[in-house]
Amino acid sequence: MSIQSFFNHQINRYDSLHLAMFSGKGGVGKTTLSCGFARRWAKLFPEEKILLISTDPAHSLGDVLQVKVEDKALPLDDLPNLSVRALNSGKLLLEFKAKYGKFLELLVERGSFVEGEDLTPVWDLEWPGLDELMGLLEIQRLLTEKAVDRVVVDMAPSGHTLNLLGIKDFLDVILNSLELFQEKHRVITQTFQGRYNADEVDDFLIQMKSELTEGKKLLQDDNCTTCLVVAIAEPMSLLETARFIDSLETLEIPCGGLLINRILPQSDLDLDRYSEQQILLDKFLNLPGHQPIFTVPQQAVEPLGGKALDKIINQIQKIDRVTLAPPPPIEWPKKVPPSFNDFIAQGRQLILIGGKGGVGKTTVAAAIGWALANNYPDKNIRMISIDPAHSLGDAFGQQLHHEPTQLTPNLSGQEVNADIVLEQFRNDYLWELAEMISGEGTESGAVKLAYSPEAWRQIVAQALPGIDEMLSLVTVMDLLDKKQQDLIILDTAPTGHLLRFLEMPTALGDWLAWIFKLWMKYQNVLGRVDLMGRLRNLRQQVMQAQKKLKDPQHTEFIGVVQAQAAIIAEQVRLTASLQKMGVSQRYVVHNRYSPDVEIHPQLFAEQTLVRLPSLPRSVPPIDRIKGAANLLF
Repeated sequence: MSIQSFFNHQINRYDSLHLAMFSGKGGVGKTTLSCGFARRWAKLFPEEKILLISTDPAHSLGDVLQVKVEDKALPLDDLPNLSVRALNSGKLLLEFKAKYGKFLELLVERGSFVEGEDLTPVWDLEWPGLDELMGLLEIQRLLTEKAVDRVVVDMAPSGHTLNLLGIKDFLDVILNSLELFQEKHRVITQTFQGRYNADEVDDFLIQMKSELTEGKKLLQDDNCTTCLVVAIAEPMSLLETARFIDSLETLEIPCGGLLINRILPQSDLDLDRYSEQQILLDKFLNLPGHQPIFTVPQQAVEPLGGKALDKIINQIQKIDRVTLAPPPPIEWPKKVPPSFNDFIAQGRQLILIGGKGGVGKTTVAAAIGWALANNYPDKNIRMISIDPAHSLGDAFGQQLHHEPTQLTPNLSGQEVNADIVLEQFRNDYLWELAEMISGEGTESGAVKLAYSPEAWRQIVAQALPGIDEMLSLVTVMDLLDKKQQDLIILDTAPTGHLLRFLEMPTALGDWLAWIFKLWMKYQNVLGRVDLMGRLRNLRQQVMQAQKKLKDPQHTEFIGVVQAQAAIIAEQVRLTASLQKMGVSQRYVVHNRYSPDVEIHPQLFAEQTLVRLPSLPRSVPPIDRIKGAANLLF
């Protein structure tokens, strides 16, 4: 392997930048490397203000830095020019409403038949994707107002990072739609008063458009910004990284290189894993685009705190080629009790697999599906990935799509495509809802309004980041209602977005309740009784889904962890959140279990800890799934 020091390679390029974003598949070490990189910048530029910020709903900066991290940016004791902040999207949203709410409310009032007082409740509803929007706007503000000199961002896992980075195009369309609302107001005013004088709403639109343009330029400017993609040398990480880099190129976001984490320095540590890593490093080097590839060595202990982070960042090296290792002998581990109970015999119809990104949720989900399908050949079992960055097909070594694929006669798999579900959702509800809110009538001879219907159609045509959670919920509800499957196993998004999925029934129910209240007031004008009937059915379905999610006889939630402090800390928080939400959790899977490192049983005192030992690497994906199934049951 030829090696060139990371610090001597392209240092001028990285150190001339002002925004460094770290993303990649969940659980690959994004937080660790973003913390180390931010500390490096703080030491290199002691006169500058450096900000390390997390946009992941499940923040773990504090776990890695071993300091308290909150929404207020707090300086590190040993590096006072480096401040750390975990974004509180709810607080940012309140500030955004306070600053701009009156303009938005006025614009929507001008673009609909609704009086302003009827719109007030909608601003208090929980809308999917608002955390992405608020996070991006805040990072943009910090840089454009020069509140800090440089920003390092610990991003959400790749699927939700792409939602965030794509939000600029979404905002473009929303602002164009609001402009149509205002144009309608201008024309009406001109018609009745003979003239039009620009008002504060016009100023607001000009300001927002200017800020949006500047923000987009900032993200796409390779003299200012880079996205450093973190990965590990495992098959699913390679496949997701390749898809992620393609998406960054489509969004015109500059990719500065790939950091391949946890690389074994020599084969005698673990020949099986070392051999696989060398093969995959070679594949990383041959990815399209030929991004610079850096390796980060496996640490003897988990790198927590400033000294460990400084050490790991100084060990990063650039590679240009690898030497392949001989294939190792294959050894399967022995089963470690206790095992899972028989979920089908216990009447479960829905199993959710959750936890921090990269802990092995997909492997566990696939293994449970495989085991139960083999034990119950007369039962139909469906595995569904609702993570925007799907890995379920990768786990089985074959492509999965939105339409289910039969893996065995009674086991099927699918990866929910939010675009397809959204289009169906538009056709079922949203197009007509847009017409209704604009005030456009359905009866023959009804007045056709200018501007507003087109603006609402533009808004409905957009995929709000985060809507994938809502639509995944609708898909799962539909399958459960049709009773075509005896058991559904969900491979979920990482922690923060899993919680958003579980909160979605409440958010969607509140949204529909507002629509009904609006319709009741204006039903004589609106008509559309059929649409309201369909929306009522949807709300009933949503409320029923919420009951099912909280029914321990119907739904099983299984957490997955590995024996690392940051992962365990996040799972402890997730367990507490689930308990607060009323979602039952009986099991936690300790993945990649080794007898040398036990998880203290008191951390998950109310759950059964099921241990899944490390599986051999140099076997086909389906053999790993079969092996995991045998070890879990």
